[in-house]
Amino acid sequence: MKLSLLCCLLPVSLLSFAQSKDDKELVKQIDKLIGEQYQQYAPGCQVLVAKKGQVLYHKGVGSANLELNVPMTTGMVLRIGSITKQFTAVTLLQLVDKGLVSLTDSIQQYLKNFHFKGYTIRVEHLLTHTSGIIGYEQINVRMPNVTRVDFSQATVLDSLDKHALLFAPGTKFNYSNSNYFLAGMIIEAITGKSYASYLKENIFQPAGLTATYYESATELIPNRTNGYSFYDNRYWNPDYMSMSLVYSAGALLSNTNDLFRWHQALYSGKIIKKETLQKAITPYTLADGTKIDYGYGFFVREEQGMLSVGHGGAIDGFRATEMYYPQQDIYIACLLNSSKDDEARLFQSIASLVVGTGTGQNLNALNLSEEQLQLYAGTYTNEQYKLTIKVYVENGRIYGDLSNGTGTHLIFIPTTTTHFILPDIKRIKTTATFIVDKGNTSALEITQDKPIRFLKIQ
Repeated sequence: MKLSLLCCLLPVSLLSFAQSKDDKELVKQIDKLIGEQYQQYAPGCQVLVAKKGQVLYHKGVGSANLELNVPMTTGMVLRIGSITKQFTAVTLLQLVDKGLVSLTDSIQQYLKNFHFKGYTIRVEHLLTHTSGIIGYEQINVRMPNVTRVDFSQATVLDSLDKHALLFAPGTKFNYSNSNYFLAGMIIEAITGKSYASYLKENIFQPAGLTATYYESATELIPNRTNGYSFYDNRYWNPDYMSMSLVYSAGALLSNTNDLFRWHQALYSGKIIKKETLQKAITPYTLADGTKIDYGYGFFVREEQGMLSVGHGGAIDGFRATEMYYPQQDIYIACLLNSSKDDEARLFQSIASLVVGTGTGQNLNALNLSEEQLQLYAGTYTNEQYKLTIKVYVENGRIYGDLSNGTGTHLIFIPTTTTHFILPDIKRIKTTATFIVDKGNTSALEITQDKPIRFLKIQ
């Protein structure tokens, strides 16, 4: 069945405020872009663009449920994945404002069964991903269908406790869901309430959020959207996933309207003090004086002189991005009900159109010939990290699959004939450079914190 038969474009929802001629033209361009591109990424999506505090564009496009042929609207709620980390961080910061916890407190003060490892791991190390605690998704539990299992918090804590730190706290950045899992446990230890109930009473309600929920497989959640996986060139219902591991690192549902309300509540000082928010959106400084591109629950990046503050989310069946550009006072939220790892491309196209430069990369800026692309296709390996990258060409673009399963169908966007960016990897800016010698590709260099070379083996 063709998706075009299932998808229905819905009217643009705008607040009644005077738009300039330029804004009206921009709305048309956004609408055209989304209408032409969204089916490449998901059955349906929601997009909200706000300028100077007013909604410029807000629309639901496509299908919220392929089996029932239900159209996507702006009232539907979707999983937002790691955007949840904003809510967790801000909740802890609210407790800081109330004097119930300090960012410099040792986490062992609240997590009694997490043993001292020769270092003091502070609360702020969790919020900035600088604790050195291994990500729970990296632990080999030797259990089939592990994502279907309901783990107790004590079990997860015990598993993390058995592993040594990857580095001394505060010395490196390593995006790890474990940090925010433990942060959720600390919230519960301080408040005596469940993470879900505390957020509902102290975050969602004060912020005026009417469509933001903690995920539940059994509770009835109004307007919950179906999510989809994509393989064998078609959509499937994703497998069941327990929220016990995702928890405070990624278990929330919301929609674009509530995300914008969340943004407004934060910047108005309604949830935490304005000076506290400023600390949250300031790049954290490591022990050696290096600034990372993460604050407390927010990525804070500057590219081509343009500042962006926000977060992405990736969870089974869904992809999400919300971003604020303070210099232009522009806010963009984009939610999709598919886990094709493509959402970043649609968001970047929208951001490029709306913001103009910076993090909104022009995905069509450089087109390489089929011959040039095929030159890079092949398998690349790094023996030190026991990791292999399969690079292949599909529909005039280059994609890559990682052998450890952490990334599939990752797009490589060319900035030169040999240099590429990987926008699907949101946690840290990632680039790739193909090493060409006498007309043959010999290696691939992936750069995050530092370059890592992969040799071409076939």
